[in-house]
Amino acid sequence: MTLKIGVDTGGTYTDAVLFDDQRGVIAAAKALTTPHDLAVGIGEALASLPAARYPEVALVSVSTTLATNAVVEGRGAPICVLLPGFNDGHVARSGLPDVLRGDPVVCLAGGHQASGVEREPLDLSAAERAVDRHAGEVSAFAVSAMFGVRNPAHEIALREMIRRRCDKPVTCGHELSASLHAPRRALTAALNARLTPFIARLVNAVQSRLDALGIRASLMMVKGDGSLVSAGAARQRPVDTVLSGPAASVVGACFLSGRDTALVADMGGTTTDIAVVTGGRPETRLDGALVGDWHPMVETLSVYSIGLGGDSEVRFSGGEGIGIGPRRVVPTCLLADQYPSVAGILQAHDALGSSPRLGRFAVRLYDDPVLVARLDAEEARVWQRLDEHAPLSVDALTEENPRAARALARLVRMGLAIYSGFTPTDAAHVLGLSAHWHRDSAVLAARIWARQMRHRYGFGQWEDGDAEGPSVSVLQRMTVLISEALVRTGVRELDAGQAVPADELVRFLSTVLGFTGGKVFSVQFSADYPLLAVGAPARVFFPDAATRLSLVLDVPRHADVAGAVGSVASKVVQRARVTVTQPVQGVFRVHLDEGPRDFDQLDDALDLARDVAAAAARERARLAGAPEPALAIDTEENRVDHDIDGSVFFEATVCATATGTPASRS
Repeated sequence: MTLKIGVDTGGTYTDAVLFDDQRGVIAAAKALTTPHDLAVGIGEALASLPAARYPEVALVSVSTTLATNAVVEGRGAPICVLLPGFNDGHVARSGLPDVLRGDPVVCLAGGHQASGVEREPLDLSAAERAVDRHAGEVSAFAVSAMFGVRNPAHEIALREMIRRRCDKPVTCGHELSASLHAPRRALTAALNARLTPFIARLVNAVQSRLDALGIRASLMMVKGDGSLVSAGAARQRPVDTVLSGPAASVVGACFLSGRDTALVADMGGTTTDIAVVTGGRPETRLDGALVGDWHPMVETLSVYSIGLGGDSEVRFSGGEGIGIGPRRVVPTCLLADQYPSVAGILQAHDALGSSPRLGRFAVRLYDDPVLVARLDAEEARVWQRLDEHAPLSVDALTEENPRAARALARLVRMGLAIYSGFTPTDAAHVLGLSAHWHRDSAVLAARIWARQMRHRYGFGQWEDGDAEGPSVSVLQRMTVLISEALVRTGVRELDAGQAVPADELVRFLSTVLGFTGGKVFSVQFSADYPLLAVGAPARVFFPDAATRLSLVLDVPRHADVAGAVGSVASKVVQRARVTVTQPVQGVFRVHLDEGPRDFDQLDDALDLARDVAAAAARERARLAGAPEPALAIDTEENRVDHDIDGSVFFEATVCATATGTPASRS
């Protein structure tokens, strides 16, 4: 029997399953994710599977929330973005300043017109100076030119120049999306570049553990549309793995439950991801799903992803009182389980008052050599202390050296370090709904947090020393936020192209949904769509939300490893698109990587477009790991019927889709 191993690496847990296509899950294992060295957690999960079956494993497939979490939390490697044909207005509309937070963005002379004709020559000299200036400070480059999808010549020229001058990876916008929306395409290229080190570390970690365990198998990854791609291809296009974890969870949830129609919700430590599945087919979006505040242009399942999970920071939030997320912190109960000394410090903090520094610690999160090399002297000293004396008490560090505390805060903003804090996971431990880690420390964290809320913000009527009351309030707030996320998904489903609905509408609907006692109307979710909940915290946080919204709740067996199951229940799917336009009457232009090619007959242009798209899709499927894919070609034409001129052709998009089974290695 040929077996598969599925691995799902999230912000908190790394899951692994031994899987057979007919029998399903044979064995499952969980281990804590170790962001500072992913190989450790991955190795622990893999080593917990039956070693006697390793020789039967022919395929290993990985899904991950690392890319999604990085986007939601605003983290990523430092990069430089080169933008031929852009101006400051284009850059502002792209959202790049908010994403990059000070990383260099260089506008260059160059770019093309919509017809594919060069608008002005590329300023290669200015680009060379920019590359030489920033190459030593960044981990990758992103290049996106105005109308680069109609003629990528300037993007290709810059890519080759960068490769000649340094060894940093380069992402080009035309390689990621065929859309004409230049600002969003530039944002997508930048996100891809920022995520490159994350996925490279993950692939290297998995492969090193497989080698150490003697598992000789093909290595694949799950894309955001739920399909598989080779690990090598994922390293080139890591932005495709945005929503990899949620996509795998959707596939796994449907497999585990046997349901083909459901509202699928996956909660991890950092995010909650919701998708609608109808007739076994989750909806996909060509222009990308909404991930936090960002909308990258990659094909994904239509998933609504928010920064709400078991490890989300519980904080004060204005009118709502209790805010949860989007920042992830280490749950206090987990930190104390890993570092027993934390419990004693928390006991001392519980008697000290209401300073916001009390109950908070910091540990290393992510080791990026490029970022570490850019640290100033104070930051470097704190970085070293995090290695030698973790975890650091924020209160003790501030009393000792306020400058060091400010340097620690900068390390957290850079993603190199992470704070601990009071989280929904802690609240669940206080109330006995979870028992994984150190409950007594969760109780202390709840007391300290409640005192800070009362004394600093005047919120809460809990008695001093009460841990259960604040924890109940936190879980009640989680129920409201989960309900609103489910409602938001349902409203977006009415019109997939509409903007995210207004908060006021979502709050109103989440309040009245499930109400059936009115004489005039009642509001309910469709009975055909139960709530299919997966993820490690699913059994803790979803029941109350389902009751509140009158939803049927299904938490299937192995729900806590649904992502790992989904990672081995998918196929390779690769698409290639070629556009044909009519820039002037009687000239039909095929837009190719090597530049536009003109024909005087539309059929000839479409024939070439189909041939090129088919060859590209087959080659992408082969590189993605499916040597013998099946091919399907669709042509979408934009024509207008005119009373005088008859049918007038404007544009056509030829899409070739190659689908296949990943090749295994014996």
